[in-house]
Amino acid sequence: MKKIKVQAANGAYEVLCGRGALAQLPRSVSRIGGKGSVFVVSSPRVWRHWGARIEKILGGVRRAIILMDDREAAKNLSTVERACRQLVRAGADRRSLIVAVGGGVVGDVAGYVAASYARGVGLIHVPTTVVAQVDSAIGGKTGVNLPEGKNLVGAFYPPKAVLADPEVLRTLPPRDFRSGIFEIIKYGVIGDVQLFEFLENKMDKLLRRDPAAFDFVIKRSVAQKARVVSTDERESGLREILNFGHTFAHALESVTRYRKYLHGEAVAWGMVAAAMFSVANGMLAEADATRIINLTGNVGPLPSWPAVSPARLVSAMQADKKTRAGRLRFVLPRTNRQSSMRH
Repeated sequence: MKKIKVQAANGAYEVLCGRGALAQLPRSVSRIGGKGSVFVVSSPRVWRHWGARIEKILGGVRRAIILMDDREAAKNLSTVERACRQLVRAGADRRSLIVAVGGGVVGDVAGYVAASYARGVGLIHVPTTVVAQVDSAIGGKTGVNLPEGKNLVGAFYPPKAVLADPEVLRTLPPRDFRSGIFEIIKYGVIGDVQLFEFLENKMDKLLRRDPAAFDFVIKRSVAQKARVVSTDERESGLREILNFGHTFAHALESVTRYRKYLHGEAVAWGMVAAAMFSVANGMLAEADATRIINLTGNVGPLPSWPAVSPARLVSAMQADKKTRAGRLRFVLPRTNRQSSMRH
């Protein structure tokens, strides 16, 4: 198990990354939670698989369980309000600790609830999807969607700890598992040539959920996310690199009302579109774009591109929080003289 430190304005925290990380939950709760109550936020489908294990691990810790809908369509202010009201009824106070057990939706909502309730309570992430383990649980971004766009309401609120245990991924359905691999591809493109080449050569092992292959890509991805967000917590510069593919992706999710794509699937289309856009602007060699497109294709089938006009997609992009003064912003790969991809 590897400990990866993340720097944040309110203090550094650790990502425990590897098999056995989940068993460290009581120690993290004891170190962070003090004498307050623990409130586990999860979803019914995650709790069916892991509830009994979490309950056993927490043992005699004073706790309550709050279950929420973890579909992207339910990632909204109404869900935040319901969770906060449940906390009130359960007796949560400023000393309370929230443990988010679930994927990206649970983590984003629970994180925003933790940032808002009683003006801020402690937070631990136990991510149970690939996307959450390599991306959304790390870095302190929390938030929910509005009908006008994705993640438009939220806060930067770093957790006190992240426990990323690959063991909890074994119950993921194949589609959800593949969705997360697209986010791992993103890390390969934006700054880890060794990871990108590993994915090109070992994708079959990854799709078979080979433990050694998966441990390698999880740790590489987490290390890169930790490096970027430690340098630029508030997305004023370097952290924008993590948005590769996301300008297109968020628009695709928005125009389909968050019902057609899993997040990683939308990111896959977004990376393909960004690569083609970069080629059209003379920034990326066609051969490098082909490598990106082929690698996304090797993961498996994607839901089709939506039957919407380009104007509607552009309108959705303009509502995205990455827009500055009405100007669209894209993270695009480019080819350097050695023909390796960089941003």
